[in-house]
Amino acid sequence: MAEKERPAAAIRRMSDAEIARALEEAQRELFNLRMRHATRQLENHQAIRRVRRQIARLKTIQTERRLGLQRG
Repeated sequence: MAEKERPAAAIRRMSDAEIARALEEAQRELFNLRMRHATRQLENHQAIRRVRRQIARLKTIQTERRLGLQRG
């Protein structure tokens, strides 16, 4: 049985430009989810949590690279 890849490992293989683009898309998605939540159109509330964690992962790896830290 194949082992499931951790989300951070996939992000670490991305280039800096790809991470920046993914971060921008995730922030846009979070904004849209929050708007849908405010207008009571959001059915899956866990989506907000999932996107917030994705943004945190992206920012963490950006910071690691900027500071020159190695993570595996």
